[in-house]
Amino acid sequence: MHTPSSLDSSASFAERLWPGPSGWSIVLATAAVSGVALLPVGTAPAVVAAVAALGIAVLVAITTSPHVQVVDGELRAGAAHIPLALLGDVTVLDRSGVRRAMGPELDARAYVCLRSWVDGAIRVEVVDPADPTPYWIVSSRWPDALAEAVGADGERPATGA
Repeated sequence: MHTPSSLDSSASFAERLWPGPSGWSIVLATAAVSGVALLPVGTAPAVVAAVAALGIAVLVAITTSPHVQVVDGELRAGAAHIPLALLGDVTVLDRSGVRRAMGPELDARAYVCLRSWVDGAIRVEVVDPADPTPYWIVSSRWPDALAEAVGADGERPATGA
């Protein structure tokens, strides 16, 4: 089970989709560029701008990093949640599987919680006849564990692809 301390400890699976190294590099580059842009005005304004830009960029990176959890009988991905009882087959996707699922195989009605810097994901069918969403695609650094949590808590076997 993967449950970082910042997330719900009762979850059978929990992770936060933090930016990868390139994302954090962009955060630092934003601060550096902001500081350099104000160097002609003076050192103090440049430092203030760099620190402010760094704070804002870190805040944006944190607030846009979704939580993925299986807790209280639900799959939660970002702001969306669905009861496990309404989910069907689970498929684990590697990087090429995600590329296919998000390209030629994508149904525009699908719910997608994807972060490009995360290699894996799961695709889980929605079996609720009243829900027009055919399936969810959810990024995860540990897609096997997420599929197992969704399958175990929903009493469905997880399948690989």
